[in-house]
Amino acid sequence: MTIKTRFAPSPTGHLHVGNIRTALHNWMFAKKQGGLFLLRLDDTDSERSKEEYVDAIRADLAWLGLVPDEEQRQSARFERYEEQLERLKAAGRVYPAYETAQELDLKRKIQLGRGKPPIYDRAALDLTAEQISALEAEGRKPHWRFQLDHGKQITWTDQIRGDQHFDPSLLSDPVIRREDGSWLYMLPSAIDDIDMNITHVVRGEDHVANTAVQIQMFHALGAQPPEFAHEALLVGTEGKLSKRLGSLGVSSFREKHIEPQAIVALLARIGTSDPVEPIADVEPLIATFDFARFGRAPARFDDEELAQLNQKIVHLLDYADVKARLPEAMDSEAWAVIRPNLHDMGDVDQWWQVVTGPISPPEFSVEDREFLSMAHDRLEELEASSDLWKDLTGALKEATGRKGKSLFMPLRQALTGLDHGPDMNALLPLIGREVALERLVNTIA
Repeated sequence: MTIKTRFAPSPTGHLHVGNIRTALHNWMFAKKQGGLFLLRLDDTDSERSKEEYVDAIRADLAWLGLVPDEEQRQSARFERYEEQLERLKAAGRVYPAYETAQELDLKRKIQLGRGKPPIYDRAALDLTAEQISALEAEGRKPHWRFQLDHGKQITWTDQIRGDQHFDPSLLSDPVIRREDGSWLYMLPSAIDDIDMNITHVVRGEDHVANTAVQIQMFHALGAQPPEFAHEALLVGTEGKLSKRLGSLGVSSFREKHIEPQAIVALLARIGTSDPVEPIADVEPLIATFDFARFGRAPARFDDEELAQLNQKIVHLLDYADVKARLPEAMDSEAWAVIRPNLHDMGDVDQWWQVVTGPISPPEFSVEDREFLSMAHDRLEELEASSDLWKDLTGALKEATGRKGKSLFMPLRQALTGLDHGPDMNALLPLIGREVALERLVNTIA
């Protein structure tokens, strides 16, 4: 059996960090098992689904490295849903209901007021043919519900949550089709999972009750349900479900210069017993992916943790990984010098300007200006080499008796405009002897 997972977003908006985590875990599990990863666009809502969101979903997954092996669209499968609906009608597993939204809301309020769970009372099953005719004469159109089998407990062994048990009599018969003919999520999803040979469904724990309902749908359609893994939801640093997480997506990460490898490294491990580590290569993350390591407690998403992880990831990136994003004249040697000082890739231009100029050195004391004048003269006597900084500071130390900060800091400030930065022994050859002489002249002029 070929393992096959699916990520099934609705293209009614952009992906957020919770969606991304679900996609990642489906992709990682499939890759570890040598299986397939399907992108299924659940675009049955014709009014809200937009092609711009379809394109954005594809682009976001590609940026993260989550390339699907296959893509399907629900909007191309309406005939199949109709066919299977008719099959369920014939089997007596779906029925029409005529209550309005207001009537259903009133029923729920009455049940809650009596201390009862707000479960649909199946009143539609008791309607006579005359009553149905009268309702339709009023212009009412039915919505369609799937009739749960109350005679059998719903059970499955969840890959994360363990053995699950649901009493179907405590669940409402779900609406599967609206009165306007549009489809809700439940039935088309089950039909697709069957037809597309989905073996494992990985999703958030907020879908557990949906899974209980869908298991009966699978059986009603004559199919074996896939395996399920319901993972704990993401929460913010305050320990609660955060609305902000619902708007935090790839565009936000890119604006903050977060690397896709950092997002993958964080989302692959938070909520598990494995430590979050700066791993730029996804293969070790795939190798250790295991639902047995997932905890039941909410997974906490921390912006600061992501930023720190991102910095460590940047420090691991090879020149080939970033070449296309670097200034044209910046070569592998320059990248190796500047990389350890980057907080994120947004800092590259700032540090490259230290090499290429212009720079803005501070005002120096008379004593330091005399020292820098001497530095200029000594530098003129030296040949350009990889040891230029060592040779220059050695000569100045011997000539002036300066050492430590009083020796190095004025030179760094005059040559870079900063009091911190890359190792000057590596940076000065990048700046170059002639440019360094010019900067010293400008400082003492």
